[in-house]
Amino acid sequence: MQALVLNAFAAPMTIASLPVPRPGPGPGQVLVRIAASGVNPLDTKIAAGAAPHARPRLPAILGVDLAGTVAAVGDGVTQFAIGERVYGMAGGIAGIPGSLAEYGVFEAALLAPVPAALSLRKAAALPLVFITAWEGLVERAHVKAGDMVLVHGGAGGVGHMAVQLAVSMGAKVFATGSAASRGAIEALGARFIDYGASEVDDYVAEHTGGAGFDIVYDTVGGATLEASFKAARIHGGHVVSCLGWGTFSLSPLTARAASYSGVFTLLPLLSGKGHARHGAILREANRLIEAGQLQVRLDPRRYTLGTAEEAHAAQMDGSARGKLVVELGD
Repeated sequence: MQALVLNAFAAPMTIASLPVPRPGPGPGQVLVRIAASGVNPLDTKIAAGAAPHARPRLPAILGVDLAGTVAAVGDGVTQFAIGERVYGMAGGIAGIPGSLAEYGVFEAALLAPVPAALSLRKAAALPLVFITAWEGLVERAHVKAGDMVLVHGGAGGVGHMAVQLAVSMGAKVFATGSAASRGAIEALGARFIDYGASEVDDYVAEHTGGAGFDIVYDTVGGATLEASFKAARIHGGHVVSCLGWGTFSLSPLTARAASYSGVFTLLPLLSGKGHARHGAILREANRLIEAGQLQVRLDPRRYTLGTAEEAHAAQMDGSARGKLVVELGD
């Protein structure tokens, strides 16, 4: 089979014909003929050597997200059949071969069936961002109907999932973004906040009367996470971040008697524990997709294995207008 291989950090990936035509599935695993590979900021950081937390090992086949068709099943796999469409966040880190290859072997528990209404291209763009949004809003912050929810970066990958998820739960949702992203954010059902034209104290006063938001989901990190601490509701607000790397002062959060949770979506892959949670979360995504409450925004540009480097470049230069996907098959 052909695969795109990273042999050195901060160097171009190269297409290689691997000596074993197809890997075989072991117990609890499935062999997937990969149709599409989602591109995430994590993938580009790994390629640049800037993601030690993902524990990459060279040579590496990148690609955390995938969608494709089951080609073979290992012993003990009963939830999938040969020919079934599946998707998931299942490799590309810690020495686990990813989805920039024609075939891949993945743990069945990490995968879910692709809903009939979803193309494989769209399915490949969804796993990491939806799982990250779900873990933060549902598992950490326990979002519920009536909550005042603020999502920082509401037009981004995780952000546009978090907005839709909170809306589906009956929350009143606000989302920050650039002026250019206003239409996209409002189309998802959130009230837009221009982060470039409004300070945190101003929009907290305007939208919550100074009390703060019940839940603040930071998908940006850095100074935005620090601003999130000031936006949490006094007495019981909850800040969640999927980019909480670095050193931050918790004083503003403590002064509001609020709490903080970090989201580290890679943990099941890194630890080998909790795989079934990811498959279950994607089945929740299926439920929302089938109910018409969840959609994934795709960048219109099309990429193949031979032009995957261009997809990575578009991810890094900020030109993407939706999730980027590399297509590998029919």
